[in-house]
Amino acid sequence: MTDSPAPAGVFISFEGGDGAGKSTQVRRLADWFAARGREVVVTFEPGDTALGAQLRTLVQHGEDLDPRTEALLFAADRAHHVTTVIRPALARGAVVITDRYLDSSVAYQGSGRALGAEEVERLSLWATQGLLPALTVLLDLDPVIGAQRITRSLDRIERAGDEFHRAVRDAFLARAGVDETERWLVLDATRTPDELHGAITARVEQILAVASAAGSGADDDAPRDAVVVEHTEVRP
Repeated sequence: MTDSPAPAGVFISFEGGDGAGKSTQVRRLADWFAARGREVVVTFEPGDTALGAQLRTLVQHGEDLDPRTEALLFAADRAHHVTTVIRPALARGAVVITDRYLDSSVAYQGSGRALGAEEVERLSLWATQGLLPALTVLLDLDPVIGAQRITRSLDRIERAGDEFHRAVRDAFLARAGVDETERWLVLDATRTPDELHGAITARVEQILAVASAAGSGADDDAPRDAVVVEHTEVRP
C-alpha cells in the first residue's frame, strides 16, 4: 500500500486597516487548521524576520521617510520574508497565514502615499517572484472606528491622518472589487468575531475541497503543488 500524498501548502493573507481585528482572526484560523492536523505557520509583515524587524523599526518608528524609500523598504522586507519563511513552509505542505502581504503595499504606498497602485504592485510582484495567496481576507472597517479600537501609542503610519486612511480603505475595496481570480473575501469587520470566523472557514473549506478534487485525479506519484496563485508578470 502506498503512502498518502503529502497535503499541498496553503497560503492565506489577511488585509485591512488598523484595528480591524486581523490578529484575532489569524489566530482563530490557525487554531482551526491545527485542530485538523495541519502544520500552521503564522507570520506577519513587516518584520517577521531578524532583518525584517530592523526594517520595521525604520519604517514605523524611525525618521520621516519619503514615500519611495518607504515602499522600497517594505518590498525588501517582503522579498526576504517570502524567500526565508513563506516559500519553504509551502514547499513542505504547511499552511501559511500572514497578517498583511503585498496588497497592503498597494493600498498604503500605492494609494495612501499616491505612488500609483500599478507601480507598487509591480515592485511587490518582482520582490516575491509572483507569489500570491490562494485567499485574501479583507476585514473592512471605517478608519474612524479602527482608530477608536487602538489603545496603544500609534506608529508613524497610523498617525498619517484621516484622508490617508480613507484612501487606503478605498484602495483595498477597489482592489478586491476588480479581482478576477476570486482570491478575495471581503467581510464587514463590525460583525462579531464568531461570525467572521465562520465566514472565513466556510470559504477555506471551499478552497480545500476544490484543491482535493483537483488532486484526486492526478498521478499519486506526481509532486503536489501548493495551493497558491502565481502571478506571471513580475517585472520591476
